Amino acid sequence: MQQSVLLNENVQKREASTKRATLLIGLAAAMAGLLFGLDIGVIAGALPFITIDFKLGSHLQEWVVSSMMLGAALGAISNGWFSFKLGRKYSLLISALLFIIGSLGSALAHNVEFLIFWRIVLGFAVGVASYTAPLYLSEMAPENVRGKMISGYQLLVTIGIVVAFLSDTYFTSTGNWRMMLGVLCIPALLLMAMVFFLPNTPRWLAAKGREEEALQVLHHIRNNDEKVKKEFNEIKESLKVKQEGWSLFKVNKNVRRAVYLGMALQAMQQFTGMNIIMYYAPEIFRRAGFQTNHEQMYATIIVGLTFVFATFIAIFTVDKLGRKPILKVGFAIIALGTFVLGLCLYLIDNGNNFAFISYASVGMAIMCIGGYAMSAAPVIWVLCSEIQPLKSRDFGISCSTTTNWVSNMIIGATFLTLIQTLGISWTFWIYTALNVVFIFVVIFFIPETKNVTLEHIERNLMSGKALRDIGN
Repeated sequence: MQQSVLLNENVQKREASTKRATLLIGLAAAMAGLLFGLDIGVIAGALPFITIDFKLGSHLQEWVVSSMMLGAALGAISNGWFSFKLGRKYSLLISALLFIIGSLGSALAHNVEFLIFWRIVLGFAVGVASYTAPLYLSEMAPENVRGKMISGYQLLVTIGIVVAFLSDTYFTSTGNWRMMLGVLCIPALLLMAMVFFLPNTPRWLAAKGREEEALQVLHHIRNNDEKVKKEFNEIKESLKVKQEGWSLFKVNKNVRRAVYLGMALQAMQQFTGMNIIMYYAPEIFRRAGFQTNHEQMYATIIVGLTFVFATFIAIFTVDKLGRKPILKVGFAIIALGTFVLGLCLYLIDNGNNFAFISYASVGMAIMCIGGYAMSAAPVIWVLCSEIQPLKSRDFGISCSTTTNWVSNMIIGATFLTLIQTLGISWTFWIYTALNVVFIFVVIFFIPETKNVTLEHIERNLMSGKALRDIGN
């Protein structure tokens, strides 16, 4: 009897320890997502004041915005090496350190050249974190909560954007853009502190021949020995499949098809034009008739909150309705929203300064971001993780992630130039046309992967089936 009681106590203690470990893992990854979002969102409120202080023209404003995406693209290219050589834990630590250095450097920059340099450093941190944090979660989280934890990470990115908008609004009354940028070092310090106490992942440890350490970590994060044994055997089995990304890409046309599809999907996500609303929202709302910085930031916060809440639509529908229907609806909503937003701005530019047109502009921006958040923003990441063959998955995802950041940089670096060259209305109408094209791309080229195993998708791909049929 006493032995049974002691056994139950030990089981309860182990379950409690496992829950604490899982919670710490989730919190650390969530903090990485929050920082990712903060760094994306903070520039929207800071840019008008940076422009005044440094007397920036439109091209330098574009560089201040897009320099972070350049750094993120460099980080995305480098993260495979960091993650493989140093492990997921130390990659996150390096990312946190670069967040701190980049935030403080940006806040203390005495000219625009130094600001751009430190924004590139920040971007590098974002590029590493945006790859490593979900990877760390996927290798550490129990299978029954893995999807929720990775979805939670994506949700925290959107929350970080909103928090950045709120922080910007707080400092708007003083115009203190240095505090807007510098305050980001606080969550970065918290991330570093949390990651310091995390273990490295069992899969990485096993890949490096450190099997005893891998088993110790598994015993710490799983609540019974049966699960530990099963997962450890699965890890050893999966490690038998050697990654041959570049060599397979060169010789196998089906691998090339998957890589190109992933890159095209990520380019489509960015060329919806939705991130320009996040980066340049105050400027867009100024042109829509909102004259004060506070009015512009309040409208920006509403757009950011829409991003957060609309993300829940994707979380709850992507596995029920499927990828293709959600993408088609999302691109259609964005196309309609950008068309009407362009029309509103056209009317305002031609002297129709009615309040309802200004409010309609905000409504259309909300509609666009809502359509994006429920579709292309999360669903394209899901598709890109599903379509790559196992032997070249790391290579394929690295290519698509790099494409995402390069495309992001292009839209950030061209928006103000397009406005000056074509006008703001035609700029949004160009994005309308692109989103219409994307609807047809989804119909004719994108596969439906709902309720289909990765192995089945890979078999269809490697047998030469048309891309849109590899999920059938």
